[in-house]
Amino acid sequence: MTNPMTLQDRTVLITGAGQGIGLATAELAVALGARVALNDVNGAGLEAAVDRLGADRARAYPGDVSDPGFVQSMVADAVRDLGRVDGLVANAGVVRAAMIHKMSLADWQKVIDVNLTGVYLCLQAVGRHMIERVKDGDDRPAAIVNVSSDAGRRGTIGQINYGAAKSGVLGITMSAAKEWGRHGIRVNSVCFGVVETPMTETIRGDKFRDTYLQQIPLQRFSTPDEVVRPVCFLLSDAASYVTGQHLSVNGGMHIGF
Repeated sequence: MTNPMTLQDRTVLITGAGQGIGLATAELAVALGARVALNDVNGAGLEAAVDRLGADRARAYPGDVSDPGFVQSMVADAVRDLGRVDGLVANAGVVRAAMIHKMSLADWQKVIDVNLTGVYLCLQAVGRHMIERVKDGDDRPAAIVNVSSDAGRRGTIGQINYGAAKSGVLGITMSAAKEWGRHGIRVNSVCFGVVETPMTETIRGDKFRDTYLQQIPLQRFSTPDEVVRPVCFLLSDAASYVTGQHLSVNGGMHIGF
């Protein structure tokens, strides 16, 4: 029996792949047979990732996903270099924390630009490529996974910009799934809780650690290696009839319909 989780002979574009969840996604996707196009603003981190994964399996495309011109050229270059793009993991994100009454407009806008507009731009560019493939008679699977967060479902203190962006990602996911289902393009999101990455160092520190752990029924934080398995599930044929869904990967931190 063929492994339903296989990504053999598929090409996956992963943003924010220089470290953390993005890098772990790339590692698992390659282990499952994929070739990966890796994006991050950290060019040095991307080159290290390519060295780690192998130049025959990975290509680096450094740049800012909030730049429309760059996103268009990145997708075009990935298609040129790797033949096509079968999957997208829109993972790139930043945080700029401040209480609402103290947050600057610049910090609000930066998070919206990267975490929300960046998802839209990447999804749009990859979706256009996928639709053209379908019109040309290519019926190979196409899947998009947008990385959201519990912050977009239940709110978050000190990160109204992040919560707003991640909530917006849920809307992007549902709308794209409805528009593109007729093309066979599946679009889903994952909502992470507290993952052990550099972005969560503050809340995992001594001041906040116990407060957050008390909200998690599994009573522990997750590792990047653990949370990327559901991402690759959604990219694979194991999720061939799943679209427009928000999969919580959070140890039970948020439980709801």
